[in-house]
Amino acid sequence: MRFRDCPGIVSFGVAGGLAPQLRSGTCVIGSAILSGSNRMPTYQKWSRQLLQTFPDAVSGMILGVTAPVSDPRDKRALHLNTGAIAVDMESHVVATVGAAHGLPVAAMRVITDPAERALPASAVAAMRSNGTTNIGAMIRAAVMRPREIPALFQTAVDALAARATLVRGRRLLGPGLLLVNSLEGDPVTAKEPYLGPAIQTATMEGV
Repeated sequence: MRFRDCPGIVSFGVAGGLAPQLRSGTCVIGSAILSGSNRMPTYQKWSRQLLQTFPDAVSGMILGVTAPVSDPRDKRALHLNTGAIAVDMESHVVATVGAAHGLPVAAMRVITDPAERALPASAVAAMRSNGTTNIGAMIRAAVMRPREIPALFQTAVDALAARATLVRGRRLLGPGLLLVNSLEGDPVTAKEPYLGPAIQTATMEGV
């Protein structure tokens, strides 16, 4: 991927809830992205504008991990130990790439599974490392674990709520996801040469 003409990167997709007050469908605007002990700030001006665009969104730190966090006890421990309110498997990668290329980064993630909800093994088995869903793997896992079907149905309901928020977000932000000149009323200066649509990294198919 070439970044020479890229004004910045936006991590746009779903996340698991760590803070207990976040319901499925809640929009989280990342105040920072945490990966291990590395805390990477997001671009404050973009984050403020995103919060103004989505009045019902909440601001907080997003934790990046390499594997799904499915147990409510693990979610609670991560929230208490890190202060993060949401967790995903992509935002820390986006922030690392942004830092490596000197690009501003923003994160807009929508909660799928709340902190108190355990993800069924069938749902975890369907998660690809890029955040998309392997439906075939989910069906095979559900056949092997029929007792999980009610929990899997609840997971699907949560995912629909998250998808509705993501679709609304795409509609409000436009096809470029983050058209900087439309979000920022301030004139662009030589120190802030962010003139075009930011690269997006979406993680829910068909959004």
